[in-house]
Amino acid sequence: MTTAPAAPAASERFQHTVIGGWMRRLTESSSPRRSHWQTRLIYYGAAAQLLETSDGSPLTWRDIVVTAGPRGCRSTFYEVAGARARHRMVDELINDGGSDAVQIALRYLRNDPVDQLIDETKVWSFWPYRQQFAWSLAVLPPDEADAKLIEGIEAWARHHPALARSVDHTPPACAVEDLTVIHENRLSGTRAAQRLTEVMTTTMKGMR
Repeated sequence: MTTAPAAPAASERFQHTVIGGWMRRLTESSSPRRSHWQTRLIYYGAAAQLLETSDGSPLTWRDIVVTAGPRGCRSTFYEVAGARARHRMVDELINDGGSDAVQIALRYLRNDPVDQLIDETKVWSFWPYRQQFAWSLAVLPPDEADAKLIEGIEAWARHHPALARSVDHTPPACAVEDLTVIHENRLSGTRAAQRLTEVMTTTMKGMR
């Protein structure tokens, strides 16, 4: 008689989320992916800078390429963003195949490559905040872990208001995935995205 494999512990689930794996593979690899990550950092930084300094006009890929400086060009922009970009975050979610991962992917599947870049820029910008409290999500009861995650989102949004407001207050996708992990299949990817979007919208309104 065989027994079903035990479900991974909460701490392990937070360490091995889909988006966490995507970040880890890109940032820790010594292969050509490493240079690709450096290119991504240039474009993430350019997008964040433009959002913080713009007058609210929609960003274009040309704006981002110019802000990226000497290493910016159309070809490398489309290696990072767009339907044929390499190592897209949304592809990782789709390829995972889990119900929540696919629901999150559908929320972040963009026609506009600039919006796609901004979604990934939000994850990159929020990641240091997540690293500060992710360990505690695994040991806290769900209601407290939920509150801790919301607190982190609010802190990030207050420090990066233009980025937080962009693309209709869409939250960092990694936070959406973390919320589904906290609630262990009791909160779908779709509902988690809706809930954090409401948190972001409320936080931004409170800053006006």
